[in-house]
Parts: sequence; structure tokens; C-alpha cells
Amino acid sequence: MADVIATEIRLDIVTPDHLVAHDSVSGVTLPGKTGYLGILPGHAPLLTELAPGKLTYMRDGLPHGVCVTWGFAEVLPDRVIVLVQTAERAEEIDVERAERAKQRAEDRLKRFADPQIDMERAHEALRRALARLETARHLQG
Repeated sequence: MADVIATEIRLDIVTPDHLVAHDSVSGVTLPGKTGYLGILPGHAPLLTELAPGKLTYMRDGLPHGVCVTWGFAEVLPDRVIVLVQTAERAEEIDVERAERAKQRAEDRLKRFADPQIDMERAHEALRRALARLETARHLQG
């Protein structure tokens, strides 16, 4: 009897507050700490740290986007479990709010000589805002 090749993988995206996704998908792209990772059914087991970015997946032939912040992903041949601080579906992102957050972070970074400004925190805020904007634009094609 021939081995059956799986065409879908289970995706769970979880935050401390709620379950964001629990879907069967054909593929997932994760924002890993050192770059994006493509995951397909049958992938080798992997545990990775995630960075703020756009997580994408294909469900029923349609692309979906979720903005995630720092967390971890466990990849197994039949499932991907994503545990993150926050996650927002692309259609839930308030683009105007994200633009304002981006502008605030950029303004803080311009004041690098000001000892009152926490530069690392400003960089993180900018990364989160850019990730949210990239994810929101995912819907626009």
C-alpha cells in the first residue's frame, strides 16, 4: 500500500487571551527570529522563536494574514502551534492607528541623543507598527 502524502496541516495560533486560529491549511509562512520560514505538511519537527511580523497561511486556496509579535512556534509534520504575545488578523488591524504608532516610534528614534528615550523600546515599537501595516496591506494584494 502506498504512503498517503498529506496536503494539509493543522494551524493553531494562540495568545494569552484567546485562540486566534484553529484551521486546516495547505501551508504557513512564519516570521522567524532570523528570517521567514515556509512550512508545508510533513515538515521536519522544529521549535523556533518568532519576531514581530506577518504570518501567512493558505486555507481553501485563499491567503490569510495575521500580524504576530514575539513568541514561539512548534512545527510538527501534521501541525503548527504558534504561541505569541499578540496576534491580529489582517482585517482587524486599524491602519490609521498603526500609522500613528509608526510615526511616534520614528519621532522617538530621531531623538537618539535624548536620555529620556529608550531606544530599544522605540525600535520594538517601530517593528510592531511596520508588521501591522505589512499585514494589513496583505489584504490589498
